[in-house]
Amino acid sequence: MAMSAVLHVLIPFLLCIALANTHIFDKVLVDVTYDHYAEKKVDDLPAFLAMPFNCLINLGYIILGIYWISQPMSDNKDNRAAYYTKDVFALMAVSYGPVQWVRLATLRRAPSVLDQWFTLPIFAWVLVWCHVIEKGWSSRYALMVESCSILSYGLALFHDRGFEVALCCHIAFAVLKGVRAQMTHGDAASMRYLCLALLSCTGFVVLKLLDHSLAEYWMFQSLTGHFWSKVCDILQFHYSFCFLTRLSENAHKRSL
Repeated sequence: MAMSAVLHVLIPFLLCIALANTHIFDKVLVDVTYDHYAEKKVDDLPAFLAMPFNCLINLGYIILGIYWISQPMSDNKDNRAAYYTKDVFALMAVSYGPVQWVRLATLRRAPSVLDQWFTLPIFAWVLVWCHVIEKGWSSRYALMVESCSILSYGLALFHDRGFEVALCCHIAFAVLKGVRAQMTHGDAASMRYLCLALLSCTGFVVLKLLDHSLAEYWMFQSLTGHFWSKVCDILQFHYSFCFLTRLSENAHKRSL
């Protein structure tokens, strides 16, 4: 099961890397300068620490993913699908951190495209996990959702804000699916996790958009809005894990 989860993440990961390094996405609007970020570049540090705080925060995704991979769940036949979806989601977190780090270290177009692109199937996987909770594993459903998610990045080829449109749709679908799963399998604890995940998601979006505006205030000049948006993104990941694993355990207990 663990090797299947690795292959599940690795194969589309490598496919996206190969496509991002072609000329297909040459016209996609991505930022490839340090001026995009409010944190100041430190010239005396190596490229992989050019913006120390925004670079090092990416370790948080890797640590979070490894933590959740190591977390046990009921590993019987009925709950094996939930275990698998958890591992895939955790591996997505592990792989996402280095992509963002490489983007900051190199400022190349390909990592910048991948940074945007990988965000979409991460949100889409929430739909797959919720489907597992409500109806059980469906390879057909998982393939359909992931394929549509990956292909939706094509909107960025047709409009400068195509990625933002795709991301907003992914967030909306994930929230709706999560709320529906909460209504059928949730309890007070899962509701708390859902609210914290939504609050973190809001912080992620708002702080990222206000990165330069917040930098006018001294408290956001070293630890900038972009840095705190990544903290919120990691918390969003964490509380999504808490929420979905709680619902999975609830659904498993009810089926016994």
